[in-house]
Amino acid sequence: MPAPRFFCPVHPTVGTTFELPTALAHHATRVLRLKHNTPIVLFNGQQGQYNATLLLEGKKAIAHVHEFDPRNLELPGQLTLAQALVSAEKMDWIIEKAVESGVHTLVPIMAQRSVANFSAERLAKKMQHWERVIESASAQCGRNQLMQLTKPQTLANLLENSIAPAKEEPAITSTSPETNAKEAGAELTLVCHPTAQHTLRDVLGPSRSRITLLIGPEGGWSTEELAQAEKAGAEFVRFGKRVLRTETAGLAMVSAISALQNWE
Repeated sequence: MPAPRFFCPVHPTVGTTFELPTALAHHATRVLRLKHNTPIVLFNGQQGQYNATLLLEGKKAIAHVHEFDPRNLELPGQLTLAQALVSAEKMDWIIEKAVESGVHTLVPIMAQRSVANFSAERLAKKMQHWERVIESASAQCGRNQLMQLTKPQTLANLLENSIAPAKEEPAITSTSPETNAKEAGAELTLVCHPTAQHTLRDVLGPSRSRITLLIGPEGGWSTEELAQAEKAGAEFVRFGKRVLRTETAGLAMVSAISALQNWE
């Protein structure tokens, strides 16, 4: 049975012993009821993991680090999931599964039809909660680098800061699929749309190592937002014959892209 994995935001040195943070110690000893001398794995979200032994000394939970394992389970390409904000339960699920699927960065989007609206105080608490979801999902799935999470922003803001305006660089939609796959540069932004001319397979190519997916809310992107994406040069693609829910669409596309690009 694999050793229990824990996110631990420290940088231990092989051969040293240190006391585990209170929350981690409580989870290991009170929730999982791990015993003295139990093998555990620690990761700090940067790179690699540490094989250690859990030592119990009175009320203290201590880790003795005896080996560093540099393993890295990240995808060869960089996927960004720009997900329109949905209900709290669905958002937690999306974040958890995005971690498991290998998404590099998740950008919560305050879409015009999103149901969520955060005050500054509530947003801070929500960000902390989402970070804990990421840490927990990483521990479960074996990732040693934490998925990046940005603060919620509008679609217009994301497009302005991540995609060159169409007037400076011709939109991908103006060229054929064959040309798209061969274009210089590795960045590609996709909008899943049922009436799009091209399929996901059409627009992907070996040069595409940085891909952003724009996933709308339950009510879909507004006409204004779709126009913003098109003007910014995003590529509209079809994905299957069925209509997918917002919590399904992005993750299904992530899995499909990973398969089509031979990313493991």
